Amino acid sequence: MFNEVYDVIVVGGGHAGSEAAAAAANMGSKTLLITMNLQNIAQMSCNPAMGGIAKGQIVREIDALGGYSGIVSDTSAIQFKMLNKSKGPAMWSPRVQSDRMRFAEDWRMMLEQTKNLDFYQEMVAGLLVENHKIIGVKTSLGLKIKAKTVVLTNGTFLNGLIHIGDKSFGGGRAGEKAATGITEELVELGFESGRMKTGTPPRVDGRSLDFSKMTEQPGDEKPEKFSFLDVTKPLTKQRSCHMSYTSEKVHDLLREGFDRSPMFNGRIKSLGPRYCPSIEDKINRFADKDRHQLFVEPEGWNTCEYYINGFSTSLPEDVQFKALRSVVGFENVKFFRPGYAIEYDYFPPTQLKHTLETKLVEGLYFAGQINGTTGYEEAASQGLMAGINASLKVLEKDPFTLQRDEAYIGVLIDDLITKGTEEPYRMFTSRAEYRTLLRQDNADLRLTPKAYDLGIASEKRLKRMEEKHSKAADFVQFFKDTSVKPEEANPVLEEKNSSPVKQQDKMFKIFSRPNITIDDVRKFNAVENYIQQNNLDNEVIEQTEIQVKYSGYIAKEKQNADKLNRLEYVKIPSDFDYSKIKSMSFEAREKLKSIQPTSIAQASRISGVSPNDISVLLVYMGR
Repeated sequence: MFNEVYDVIVVGGGHAGSEAAAAAANMGSKTLLITMNLQNIAQMSCNPAMGGIAKGQIVREIDALGGYSGIVSDTSAIQFKMLNKSKGPAMWSPRVQSDRMRFAEDWRMMLEQTKNLDFYQEMVAGLLVENHKIIGVKTSLGLKIKAKTVVLTNGTFLNGLIHIGDKSFGGGRAGEKAATGITEELVELGFESGRMKTGTPPRVDGRSLDFSKMTEQPGDEKPEKFSFLDVTKPLTKQRSCHMSYTSEKVHDLLREGFDRSPMFNGRIKSLGPRYCPSIEDKINRFADKDRHQLFVEPEGWNTCEYYINGFSTSLPEDVQFKALRSVVGFENVKFFRPGYAIEYDYFPPTQLKHTLETKLVEGLYFAGQINGTTGYEEAASQGLMAGINASLKVLEKDPFTLQRDEAYIGVLIDDLITKGTEEPYRMFTSRAEYRTLLRQDNADLRLTPKAYDLGIASEKRLKRMEEKHSKAADFVQFFKDTSVKPEEANPVLEEKNSSPVKQQDKMFKIFSRPNITIDDVRKFNAVENYIQQNNLDNEVIEQTEIQVKYSGYIAKEKQNADKLNRLEYVKIPSDFDYSKIKSMSFEAREKLKSIQPTSIAQASRISGVSPNDISVLLVYMGR
C-alpha cells in the first residue's frame, strides 16, 4: 500500500502537524500527514481564538515565513482586536475570535490544495529506528511506512487521560481516543518523559443565556488582520463577545466539590498551565478575590454554542452546572458539554537541538505539546520550524534556526531547548529581551526574505514586503526633509496641549513628540497630499509612525542585540568534554554536558551556569 519512501512523515494533524506538513510539502518534500481523524485537522480543542499577548506576534511571524495560520485566522475570523493599543508598539498584539468549524474546514482545504502532500487516517503506534536513525513509522493496523524524517506532533494524545470529577477515562480530547505505544518506544530508546495537564471549560447553549445582564465586548472599530498578503481582507462585520463575573456564592458552590476534584484529591499529579489556571485553582490560590472575570465567546457566525473563557474546570459536572447557574446572565444555562482536565505525556525539550530534531534519534523531530508547550500558536510555530528543518535535512542543506533577536519563535525554541520546562510553557512579551525589535507590524520585514530564500515564501510575498519597506522608508525621509510653518503647526499642537513652535520646523521633529500621532500630522496639507499621491495603505502609514516615534529605542535595542550576538558566533564543538574543566562548578558541568549548547551565548542562558563558569569556559577554549 505504501511502497514509496516519504521524505517527511508528520504524525498528528493539529496546529503543529498542519504547519509542519504544509512547510515540508511547500519546500518540495514528498510528505505524508498521518492523523487519527482526518475530520479534525487543525481542530481548536480549547478556545475558539487565535493570537493574543505575544501569541499574535507569533501568528504574524508564521505568516511572514509562509505558514498558513495567519491566512486561516483571517478567513475564519468573527471578531478582531488589537490588544495593548494604549501601550507602545512592542506590546501591540493582534487577536481574532474564530469560527471553530470554519477554521478547521479552511485549514483542511488549504492542505488539500498543497502539492506533494498525502493524507492517511490511522493511529501511529510506534517508530521504525535503525542505528539511532529514524526510517519510518508503524501503525495500529501493522503497516510499516518508510520515511527519511518523521515529525511527531501528538498534542495531548500520548496516553491521554481525561478527568471530570471522580470519573477518569482515556482520551486525547473529548470524544477521541488516546494514542498509545509511542511513549513506551521512545523511553526504551533512552528518552526521558513526563506528564502535564491542561483543561477546558464547559460549552453552553447561547439561547439559554441573558446577554442583557452582561457587559458587551465588541471588536475594534477599524479591524485589521493577520496575514501580510492581500488574499485576505479585514472584517466588515463582527460578532461581539460578552463578559460576566463569578461571585462569592459561585465560589462557595465550587468549593463544595473540592473533595471530588481530581486536582485536590491527588488523582492529578502533573502540573497545569500557571497562566491559564482552572477556576477551582483560581479560587483556591487567590482566596482574597471575591470575583473572577468570565469571557463568553461565540464559537462561530451561526452556532449558538459558547465557550466560557475563565471557567476551565475538572470538577464534577453537577458542581460545574450548579455553580455556573449562579453567575449573572447564566441563571438558565444549558450545557452542551462539561469542562474537563486532561493529562498527557510530554518529553522535556532539552533533549532537542535548535532545529527541533532529537539528539538521540537522527531525523526525528518533536513539535507542539509533546515539547511541553501550551497554545495553538506556540505549537504551530514549532510545527513550521520542524517541517522546514526536516525538509532541509532530506535536501542535505544547512538547518534553519532563528535567533532571539530575530523572532518570538526564536525565543520560544531557545527557551525550550536551553532551559526546559516543567509546566506548560506559554509565550509572553516579557520572555523576549528584544521585544522592541520583535513587533507584530514588522514580522514580514524580519522574516520574509529568509522564507523566500528557503522556498516557502512566494515572490509575490517578497515583493509586497519590499514595497512596504521602501514606501515606509521614503515616507520617513519625507518627514525629515519637509518643514511646516508655525501657522499650520500650532493649531494642531495647541489642540494636543503641546508647546507651540516659533519658527518653521521639520515635521519629523514635531511628529517625534510623545503625544503627537499620525492622525495629528495628517492635518498638515503636505502630509495628506503625500499619502494620497503615493497611495499609502494603513500598514505603510503605521510602519512609518513607529519608525519616526521609536527610532531611538529601536536603534539602541539593535545595538544591544548585536553586542550580545557576538557570543552566538563563538561555537562550542559538539564533542567538547566539560568534565576536564575542574575549575567550573559541578552543576554547570552537568548542565552543559546534558544540554550540549552549540554556542557560548546559549551556554550562558542555561539555568545553573554562572557568568564565572562562562569566563572559565572561554579561557579553556582559548578565547
